[in-house]
Amino acid sequence: MRQIVLVSHGSPSDPAPLDAGLKSIAARVQALCPEHQIRGATLALPGALEAALSGFDAPEIYPFFMAEGWFTRRELPRRLALAGVTARVLPPFGTEPDLPGLIAKTVTEATKSAGIEPESSDLILVAHGSQVARRSKDTAQAMARRLRPLTRFWRIRTAFIEEAPFLADVAAESLSGLCLPFFAQRAGHVAEDIPEALAAAGFTGPLLPAIGEHPEAAALIARSLTR
Repeated sequence: MRQIVLVSHGSPSDPAPLDAGLKSIAARVQALCPEHQIRGATLALPGALEAALSGFDAPEIYPFFMAEGWFTRRELPRRLALAGVTARVLPPFGTEPDLPGLIAKTVTEATKSAGIEPESSDLILVAHGSQVARRSKDTAQAMARRLRPLTRFWRIRTAFIEEAPFLADVAAESLSGLCLPFFAQRAGHVAEDIPEALAAAGFTGPLLPAIGEHPEAAALIARSLTR
């Protein structure tokens, strides 16, 4: 029996809802992996990580993040050390081998629902980005490359919140298409910054939910854990 804790950043300004959301995902993964123990915790909710680790003697951490970065390589190990826990940290959600297929399925269904012709439209894949590290940008761009043979969009464009090319600039040049947030949860960037940037650019295409919110995300994680 493996002892696995799904961990995400959460929202420091309002930590309870995202922590509850991650625990809900963990419960769905648990239902699909009854042979393991699965829990969830956000770093932003005080005491949540420590509570999730309680009673585990050989925990593994599944980072519900879109890329390797400061949180997975620095902050998460620091928090584990403070809790007196040694844990194996697995690759993050955003690097899952099955994720391109889920994204391709999601955006294809969205174009059909919206009556969009992908051959003459853009898919904007918007990610966090960073002014100090390339991991977020590199992971999003790698995902865009993997999506090209799986979809029929005219262009697949990457855009970012915290580094160039910024979403508002990319969206201003992509008036036809749809936008998919390459995020794990619906926090401030997804709820506020992305819609505001699209509105400022005059982009009127569909804005999809964060891919981590997809109903099939739990099944994707479960498949990964049982490989």
